[in-house]
Amino acid sequence: MDTDKEITLRLRFYLDIPENSIQILQKFKDHSLQKSDDFAVKKSGNHIWLDIIESKRKYWSPHLHLEIESKSEKETHIRGLYGPDPTLWTFFMFLHFIIAGIFLVFCAIAYSDSVLKNPITIDIVIMGLMTLLWFILYYLAKSIRKKGHPQMNDLEKYFHTILKS
Repeated sequence: MDTDKEITLRLRFYLDIPENSIQILQKFKDHSLQKSDDFAVKKSGNHIWLDIIESKRKYWSPHLHLEIESKSEKETHIRGLYGPDPTLWTFFMFLHFIIAGIFLVFCAIAYSDSVLKNPITIDIVIMGLMTLLWFILYYLAKSIRKKGHPQMNDLEKYFHTILKS
């Protein structure tokens, strides 16, 4: 998967497997019972999470969420989503909402100042700074994803290893 050409921060993939969904879920259940030196497998219903173990995890380490859907008796559809650590993702979303809130507040203040014929220079500057911060957060998230790319490849190899077992 070439992540440099993707604009989204949370990469997705879809895969159709010519196997029964119960058999695939059983493979992941079997691997969750085995101790791996690098990966942890968690399963809940038809959802599976593949994580890097705690001792090898960094703040940029990705995890892989899989959703197993039965397409027919002999075919299964798998939806995969690579994402950052949920705590980091929540922090980034919190920052985005704060920046958006400040932007909207100063947008309303600029409109009020404009109607009242007051100078709006400070309001425009702060809105510009918030826009700049949005871009900085995006590129920061992109660099975090790039650091986690080797571990993402490892998760993908482990995922395919489980499917082939």
